Amino acid sequence: MTATHAKPQARAGASSAVSDVPVSRHGRGRGVGDVLLLMLLPVPLLAAALPAAFAGGGTRRWFGGRGEGQRAEAQAAKDAAAEAFYELDTAQRDLQISIETITAVDSSPAARNAVDGFAALGRRIDEASHTYITAVDAHDLDRDDLEPSVASRARSELSAAKDELLRVKVELDRFAAGLGPLLGTAETQLARLAPAVERARQALLAASNALDAVRASGLRADDLAARLAALAPELTKLNQGAGRHGVPETLQRADQVLRDAEAVRAEASQLPERAAEIDKRLVTLRTRAQALTTRSASVEPVLSELRRRFSAACWQDLQPVPEQAAVNVRQAEEKLKEAAKARDEQRWADATSRLSTVRALLNATDEAVSAAGDRLQRLDAVAKDPQQEIQRTRFAIRDAQRLAMAGRHTPEPRHAQPLDDAVARLDQAVTALEGRHPDYWHFLTVTEGVRQTAARVVSEIREERGAGA
Repeated sequence: MTATHAKPQARAGASSAVSDVPVSRHGRGRGVGDVLLLMLLPVPLLAAALPAAFAGGGTRRWFGGRGEGQRAEAQAAKDAAAEAFYELDTAQRDLQISIETITAVDSSPAARNAVDGFAALGRRIDEASHTYITAVDAHDLDRDDLEPSVASRARSELSAAKDELLRVKVELDRFAAGLGPLLGTAETQLARLAPAVERARQALLAASNALDAVRASGLRADDLAARLAALAPELTKLNQGAGRHGVPETLQRADQVLRDAEAVRAEASQLPERAAEIDKRLVTLRTRAQALTTRSASVEPVLSELRRRFSAACWQDLQPVPEQAAVNVRQAEEKLKEAAKARDEQRWADATSRLSTVRALLNATDEAVSAAGDRLQRLDAVAKDPQQEIQRTRFAIRDAQRLAMAGRHTPEPRHAQPLDDAVARLDQAVTALEGRHPDYWHFLTVTEGVRQTAARVVSEIREERGAGA
């Protein structure tokens, strides 16, 4: 029975078809029988058996040995390229963070150059990545019919893409290393940012608490309150953050707020002590003004004594002292009243200023009143014994002359000339005392000047010799 005769029998029943189909000379009948047997198997067994049944008749072209080696090499090249791509992508992301850190802090030309350099690298990375992705998309290494030549070409293209990715990665690493100084500075500023802002906030809080404590004690401290209120807009900007105002500006603002708030806190803490000090100075200066009023009255008798016993040159410059002393004391008393009023109104700066003026007036008055008494005392002494003043002055000259001659045969002219002039001036002043009405005050003025000249020469010699040593 031929194969064509077997077709009706096959339709009559599977079992008869299997038994009646003859085996042809070429084995064709056996293949059909096998298919029919498989059709009768349960589904799981059918699925397992189909590959074996069609092992000799599918379309896949097996090219074992060298062909499978080419596929494996291409796959290895693909994996290596993927790893290089991943490493480059990771490095680019890290560098992007570094660039953003720098630009958040630094706007210098160096920082702008870094941004431009990173952008150029980005274009290189895009080109290398495009080459890699194109190579991956061009070759399906999992295809059953992958030709060895195609696998070889895929391996070559993927290896080239990997090499380019690695070259760009080297450029990226070199560029990142060059950013070290800029990045270090930026990270340092960013690390300072949060603590600086927090310190500014804490300083403002401390200033506010100190101001509240002062007010609770009965002191208004209006000027301090105004200064603290003026810092409120700065605090608002600090709270808005560096993202809006920039890191350098925010750091600078935080430092300024810290200083200003600390100044307010310190002054508020010292305000009770300052008020007490002003009260004490008011009492002290008031007492001193009263004492000077009494002392000023003694100037006129002193002037009368000077006029009676000494020439006019000895006392003419003291004539205005009594009147000027009275004027100064009156002005001081007026300023004391103004200071007291400022203290009551808690205008601390005004009170302090008025008290400083009072002190200056009283000091000037004290010096003038004292000068009259000192003048009479010194004139009395030199009138009784001028030799003491003369010897004192000659000793100062000789001491300077000995120092000028120390270690030398002749003194330096710049040292000798002032001392020679001083001797001549002293001799002239001594001669002037021999007149009928000697000007003792002129004599005392000359001797004082001579001693100052000698002291200046001594100081110059010692400085020169000290520098030479």
